[in-house]
Amino acid sequence: MNYLAHIYLSRDNNLVTIGNFMADSIRGKKYQTYPLEIQIGILLHREIDTFTDAHPIVRQSTKRLHENYSHYSGVIVDILYDHFLAKNWLDYSSIPLEIYTENFYEIISSNFEILPPRIQEMMPYMMADNWLLNYASIEGIQRVLNGMNRRTKYVSGMDKATFELQKFYSEFENEFTLFFKELITFTEVKLIEIAERLNAAL
Repeated sequence: MNYLAHIYLSRDNNLVTIGNFMADSIRGKKYQTYPLEIQIGILLHREIDTFTDAHPIVRQSTKRLHENYSHYSGVIVDILYDHFLAKNWLDYSSIPLEIYTENFYEIISSNFEILPPRIQEMMPYMMADNWLLNYASIEGIQRVLNGMNRRTKYVSGMDKATFELQKFYSEFENEFTLFFKELITFTEVKLIEIAERLNAAL
């Protein structure tokens, strides 16, 4: 899953949200240097990624892309699934996506010093272009994929993946909907388990 899903699955806890959001930049046991709730967010992110990568519905989505995008297929599906979350946002939240994203940017701005350098460098671009809100449109997803293609020095071809998105739109959307329902249930359980485990270790 990509940024919007990880933020949403943090369940409105600001520090858990920060940890979940920045987790890809925290390696190994370095998470232990952060406050408890941020640790929970980092470990939750890792659980989400493991669950997602192994799930048969997600593999069905990635298989559709594998011939053209090889090992980048999983990254593309993460982005496409965030599109469907953003597009169908009001199915999952009573807070409009525009307000939700503004609240998230305020949380990040208020805790900017906690963020790893790579995330600090990224945030001004993310906020200026409002990536999270723009996930809801195919044009917004195209801009994200263009940026990902640049970061792979144009070898991934990810900028072309909106073709498959539009060609198999209903298939991807149905797969997202089925998978995300399971993922929500999974993260609700894991949040409790992780918190109990870390508190027991104190």
